[in-house]
Amino acid sequence: MLILVTGGAGYIGSHTCVELLNNNHDVIIVDNLVNSKAETIDRIWAITKKRPLFYHADATDDQAMDLIFGTHKPDGVIHFAGLKAVGESVQVPLAYYRNNLLSTMVIIDNCLKHGVHRFVFSSSATVYGDNQVPFLETMELLPRTNPYGETKAMCERILSDVAKVNPELSVTLLRYFNPVGAHESGLIGEAPQGIPNNLMPYITQVAKGTLPELKVFGNDYPTVDGTGVRDYIHVLDLAEGHVMALEQALPGVHIYNLGTGRGTSVLELVKAFEEANNLKIPYTITQRRAGDIAECYADASKAKEELGWVAKRGVVEMCQDAWRFERSYENLENDI
Repeated sequence: MLILVTGGAGYIGSHTCVELLNNNHDVIIVDNLVNSKAETIDRIWAITKKRPLFYHADATDDQAMDLIFGTHKPDGVIHFAGLKAVGESVQVPLAYYRNNLLSTMVIIDNCLKHGVHRFVFSSSATVYGDNQVPFLETMELLPRTNPYGETKAMCERILSDVAKVNPELSVTLLRYFNPVGAHESGLIGEAPQGIPNNLMPYITQVAKGTLPELKVFGNDYPTVDGTGVRDYIHVLDLAEGHVMALEQALPGVHIYNLGTGRGTSVLELVKAFEEANNLKIPYTITQRRAGDIAECYADASKAKEELGWVAKRGVVEMCQDAWRFERSYENLENDI
């Protein structure tokens, strides 16, 4: 199939493009490069020996998307493009509502206009809010802990409503948890611009000496050690889940958690990183971050039963792969 991937130069998008190409699909990437780099396309080629077609365009631009859809007639879409930092969404909520909702509406509208029936949406466990763990797909959504989660829940509702009146349309909503790690080649991984919002790249930048110490946001949560607990999933497992969902798409709306089903605290992840890579990570405890909850981990049994998907890679592998990528990142342009 020919698959259009919005946000395909980003962290999760690039790994999914590699998985698509390795499974003999053709790929068109649309990315505005706000939080990614065009060089990622070269790295995807270096890994797969196949070059995706790339458009430097914004998924909110209806005219540009209409032209791309009309020119290439994709068989399916995986929609990653969107702003994604929980803390930032609390500070600039309007930017998140405008970008995330509009991009989703523009892309699904072009799917309908151009007869594209497979749509996989990059959703998030934040839609569950402060529900009781483990999170199940049937739970009521409580995303009011932060605007980012609210945008994902709104997009899910928009897509579900569209699918109800377009019976040929397949919409798969993938609620995934905390992706970490990198491709084993070390060529692609999580490389945020500026100070990282996510834990693992913050840890790797501290390990490298780019940042002086890790800031742990709160140690008074009702968890094993007082720090926040999350379900960390290797980005390659996540990428495989997207491809399986796309290939097995059936008409209607289908919702899956993609996670390991196990929670790991911030300090447990720090310790795992130290042991996996024989390093010490200095950290300080600071105040809680707006929008965070105490615990977040999945019940991923539905994805196993219906898609045959399970997370195969463990925390040690996540830590080793993330550190390998961080160490090699600055030299990658010269290696390709």
